[in-house]
Amino acid sequence: MTHTNEASPISIPEPRMERYNPHAIEQKWQDAWAQAGLYTFDENAPGEKFYALTMFPYPSGNLHIGHWYANVAPDARARWLRMRGYNVLFPMGFDAFGLPAENAAIKNGVDPAGWTYANIEYMVGQFQRMGTMIDWSRRFATSDPEYYRWNQWFFIQFYKRGLAYKKDGPVNWCPKDQTVLANEQVVNGRCERCGTAVERRNLSQWYMKITDYADELLDFADTDMPEKVRLMQTNWIGKSVGAEVTFDTPAGEETVFTTRPDTLMGATFMVLAPEHAKVAALTTGEQRAEVEAYVAAAGRKTDVERQQEGEKTGVFTGSYATHPITGHQLPIWVADYVLVTYGTGSIMAVPAHDERDFAFARRFGLDIREVIRPDGAEPMAADAAEAYTGEGRIVNSGEFDGLSGGKASIAGIVARLEERGIARAKTTYRLRDWLFARQRYWGTPIPFVYCPEHGAQPVPEDQLPVRLPDNVAFTPGGQSPLKLDTAWLSTTCPVCGGPAERDTDTMDTFVDSSWYMYRFLSPHDDTAPFDPAKDGMMPVGLYTGGIEHAILHLLYSRFWIKVMRDMGLTAHSEPFARLRNQGMILGEDGEKMSKSRGNVVDPDDLVREYGADTVRTYLMFIAPWELGGPWDPQGINGPAKWLSRVWNLYFETGSSGPAETVTEAELRYAVHSTLKKVGADFERLSFNTIVAALMELTNTLVKAKRAPVFGTPAWDEALDIFGRMLAPLVPHIAEEIWTQRGQPGSVHTQSWPAVDEAAATRDTITIGVQVSGKVRGQVTISRAATQDEAMAAARANPDVARFVEGKDTVKEVYVPGRIINIVVKG
Repeated sequence: MTHTNEASPISIPEPRMERYNPHAIEQKWQDAWAQAGLYTFDENAPGEKFYALTMFPYPSGNLHIGHWYANVAPDARARWLRMRGYNVLFPMGFDAFGLPAENAAIKNGVDPAGWTYANIEYMVGQFQRMGTMIDWSRRFATSDPEYYRWNQWFFIQFYKRGLAYKKDGPVNWCPKDQTVLANEQVVNGRCERCGTAVERRNLSQWYMKITDYADELLDFADTDMPEKVRLMQTNWIGKSVGAEVTFDTPAGEETVFTTRPDTLMGATFMVLAPEHAKVAALTTGEQRAEVEAYVAAAGRKTDVERQQEGEKTGVFTGSYATHPITGHQLPIWVADYVLVTYGTGSIMAVPAHDERDFAFARRFGLDIREVIRPDGAEPMAADAAEAYTGEGRIVNSGEFDGLSGGKASIAGIVARLEERGIARAKTTYRLRDWLFARQRYWGTPIPFVYCPEHGAQPVPEDQLPVRLPDNVAFTPGGQSPLKLDTAWLSTTCPVCGGPAERDTDTMDTFVDSSWYMYRFLSPHDDTAPFDPAKDGMMPVGLYTGGIEHAILHLLYSRFWIKVMRDMGLTAHSEPFARLRNQGMILGEDGEKMSKSRGNVVDPDDLVREYGADTVRTYLMFIAPWELGGPWDPQGINGPAKWLSRVWNLYFETGSSGPAETVTEAELRYAVHSTLKKVGADFERLSFNTIVAALMELTNTLVKAKRAPVFGTPAWDEALDIFGRMLAPLVPHIAEEIWTQRGQPGSVHTQSWPAVDEAAATRDTITIGVQVSGKVRGQVTISRAATQDEAMAAARANPDVARFVEGKDTVKEVYVPGRIINIVVKG
């Protein structure tokens, strides 16, 4: 089937250039495609709909080579799908809110909005120079009020469902910039923006109740994600099944969570997180100064830093807990490897069977009591070098001795402890509710007002969006301008009409990317976040982007869409049917590209020198797409020469070199077997092997041009199919070739060629020959050869003959298409 397009930008060929010159054709075709609306998605066009989406970029002002690497391969695959008859939606927008715009405003005295939208315009031009099939009619930026209005609408709906709430909680606080920081914005204990030491504070903040969906987020049945992403999300959610055990302390009962209640008798001390509410009450006078200093130091670390490997630190409170079974007194310590956000913020330490507890006990000379022993093993030595964390038999545990330690016995042990009021079964999660608010200007304003009489109230939906004020003033201290804009702050209470103040926090920018894939379905809808009639386009058929987004963006998006499902807005539980991650292009030195290292590659410079098609080819050829690799400045010359050979193949008159003997069958085999391989490789996103296969086919076609097959119908078929195979990868030269050959319409509206399976199968096969099980040679035989014919060919091979001549044959085995084996005596 040929796709028709009345507006195809193809008419009368221009004079043909003698040599391949990308600069003479690429801008021309980009302009023609845009003028004709060649890539504008028509939802009423024929063909099964397919939604392909690449993670949208932050408008920093310049697309780097990593953007090209992330986009050109998915673009090629989207083009391939379109040629296969799918009606493909391939949009792009900009994740436009965030800290860099504020940094630019503070540093350079510019308006964040002006800076952002100027960058967007420049980057759109860069995308267009890339030669993508992006439908720019659906473009939006998350900083558009028409978009963030729906962020605010969603927030109110989540609030009504009990999923958005405000509470006091520990946060990373930059005292200079006067804002909460996410863990990722804290580097070595300091604010990434200003370098100030970060503090831990308890502040009233907005949260999203993502923990309500923890179990469902562990179910990946409806989404095809790489195993590494699933593992990262599973570990982040951190579901733990165990028990809560109660200990008596001088400050009252303290409940700890443990996944190994079978090791209860091995508990020799207790550890509290520095932020634990009972630390002050449990600290004795003699220890107070030391404990307070330690708590203050821990407050300057992020949770990530506290969980890193390294020497354990801690301080004794001076108090003891009572073991609930033995009555032994267990010293209570404070240590920052325990987090207040996990479990109950306190642990029973079992150093014999936990690596962190073991390291802590060794460091501070605390007791180590073995209670799990591998079957047949000797007792743990007093000078043991490490904890034993496996399963075995319970020992030194009184009534529990002899039971199997580990999962097999936990349920029974918990039941017995529950009967005595010591413990109860409990499931916990490492996942915490999403800290949603930021004390910054350039983000979605939280749609709440505060009334002296009625407290916090959502802004009425008919008053959305709550727009950011323009022309704000940034202070050197970094305090949010929203706190200082009295005109914007002042509003009225939606309940009583009295004076009220707006919430001055803005939303975490991850909200912007949590549901944006739905907005592309109807980006200009002013009545709803998206048109529910278009829900059939979801989930995204293929979503691509970096694995660095595996936790926050992807997890938040999965949560958001599940809430949308529960709200009745979508029939789907997952945003993406299939996710694939590209690797990273490193600098020539093998390090991550950065201006400070001086190893950045500017794609605009490459386009000016080589053309976009050459850059596209090299980025798909440089390495397996999912792995990435270092940039080789010499490597791009190969793709440049290849495209010149492709051009000459079609248009160079005459042919240099000796005559060749390529037959029609050999030519058709090369073309159709390559076509079959390229289709399979597109399906599995193996782009480097696609380029390699087309380069190999080019060699065959160059030879065929010097053979009698030149000018035959098989030759014409080969050029036609080869040109169509080029189209998804190198769209500009493919379009020029198509037009110069006098073909109608655009190559990008043509059908993908059908494989002739008969032509793609050789009449002969090359097969290995074994003698008594050892490979001695190989022979080429007819695919339809009988056993007698196969054996005759094998015995005629000199490399085989010398191992069978003069010996008695015991057995002859021929597995068609796979192996020949001659078993001999002696």
